[in-house]
Amino acid sequence: MHRYILKRFLMMIPVVFVISIIVFFIIQLPPGDFVSNYAAQLEQDGESLNQQEMERLRQSYGLDQEWYIQYGKWMWGILTEGDFGYSFSYNRPVMDVIQQYATMTIIVSLASMIFTYLVAIPIGVYSAVKQYSIGDYIFTSVGFIGMATPNFLLAIILMYLSFVFLGDPMLGLQSQQFIDQPWSVEKVFDLLKHLVIPVVVIGTANTCELIRVMRGQMLDEMTKPNVLTAKAKGLKQGKILRKYPMRAALNPIVSTIGWSLTSIFTGSTITAIVLNLPTQGPVMHKALLGQDMYLAGTWLFFMAIFTVIGTLISDILLAWLDPRIRSERKGM
Repeated sequence: MHRYILKRFLMMIPVVFVISIIVFFIIQLPPGDFVSNYAAQLEQDGESLNQQEMERLRQSYGLDQEWYIQYGKWMWGILTEGDFGYSFSYNRPVMDVIQQYATMTIIVSLASMIFTYLVAIPIGVYSAVKQYSIGDYIFTSVGFIGMATPNFLLAIILMYLSFVFLGDPMLGLQSQQFIDQPWSVEKVFDLLKHLVIPVVVIGTANTCELIRVMRGQMLDEMTKPNVLTAKAKGLKQGKILRKYPMRAALNPIVSTIGWSLTSIFTGSTITAIVLNLPTQGPVMHKALLGQDMYLAGTWLFFMAIFTVIGTLISDILLAWLDPRIRSERKGM
């Protein structure tokens, strides 16, 4: 097992390296660059840049070089100095911009992931055990509605209801009076209050999908011979469920961690824009639109790292849950 983990970890390095090249190349594909986008914004404000000024800016930013030269300098700075480049949009180092929004992004994303798994797994088990009951029909209906409703629409509905019943649409993650204040008990409670809508909105779609997956897997596993044999021996239903069908049914749930882990860095971009959340999503959306290549490239680079790490974690958890997978890993 240790050899397998080490082998997978070593394989991650060239994978991330290749992804970083592809990402940096794709960022360069749209016509124009940051300077041309900046000039277009100035024209909208009634100002302008002549061609000489634009060329001077390109030279100062290094945008007059080929994309692979820019990539080489960017990657060399990362490997030798931990320097991820300079954000043209924010006039600050890329890591300063990312660190500014990292804490709130991680809080929102982890809270959404915890909400998703804590709600989806028990409801999925209940719906399978109580198949065709009133509760099963209710959860199934809610699940279909949740999967069919766009996140941004649900966010608008919840903001409206919050404004009608509480007098506050709960925009952002802090009330205005707490934004620049040091952390206190009151500020923490205010954050928790503002987290409710983002967590429900971001977590709903995944929760509803995982409920359906968990229910289907449980129904399939509950008809397996080992479960029927355990019932014939007179074992309690709770023990049977925990020991056999639940462990097997969790396999597809655990396998989604690799995809879910990337949400820690994005914070659900569209929902964050609608709810005015100070997370990474809107920042990176702006970077992609403005062709702020080092900020956008770093964001996508981190997403690739999170994806491969999440996939490795999923594989390890699957091996822990399923003895059949453990036996296969021992042979590797």
